[in-house]
Amino acid sequence: MTRIRFQQSLDELKEQLLVMAGLAEQAIQRAIEAYRVRDLSICDLVSRSELAINRLEREIDQSALDLLAMEQPMAIDLRFILSVIKINADLERVGDAAKSIAERVRHMEKMAVADLPVDIPRMAALSAEMVRKCLQAFIEGDADLARSVLSMDDAVDAMNRAAYKALTKVMEEESHIAPQALNALMISRSLERVADHATNIAEDVIFWVQGADVRHHKSVTGGRDPKAQG
Repeated sequence: MTRIRFQQSLDELKEQLLVMAGLAEQAIQRAIEAYRVRDLSICDLVSRSELAINRLEREIDQSALDLLAMEQPMAIDLRFILSVIKINADLERVGDAAKSIAERVRHMEKMAVADLPVDIPRMAALSAEMVRKCLQAFIEGDADLARSVLSMDDAVDAMNRAAYKALTKVMEEESHIAPQALNALMISRSLERVADHATNIAEDVIFWVQGADVRHHKSVTGGRDPKAQG
């Protein structure tokens, strides 16, 4: 493979990943909108988009592996391909989180609306902003922007912990709205996972651009959450 053709293949791989990123970002936005308005037709859109995301994940992995097999890339190109493989997996899991939220909305469809002590829209907005920023960092190859994503993860974690504390208390003390509280708790957990995956993507952008492995460095970032890998 000539160097020019190899560079074209890298560009095509990046374009594939950007399509995947757009689908994953759209899926999480739709899932939150479905929660906000209790619209099952939006849940259907999320479910259908997951099929496309899963198909793209397989195609991107194959394209990346083909590039590794056909060429001995230079260091930065090798880091790019490895980062694409990891980002691809995290985007697929963002799609999974969107589907999980949509499924919870389905559960809530026949339940009475309850005033719960959790601000899901605010948590969703912050998680979605992390996804947008980490993807922009990838598009621009901007390690500084990626690092700004890492500092946002603690806020989402804190919101998830507060939601857990408040909603478990509701389930213990107000049994008539316990099902609503449980669904809200699961949605909060899904949003926390979305933030974890955005953090992972930001870390991979830094690795690609600077060759720096910032995973598990608590002074820089919360690192990859092992629970978010499945």
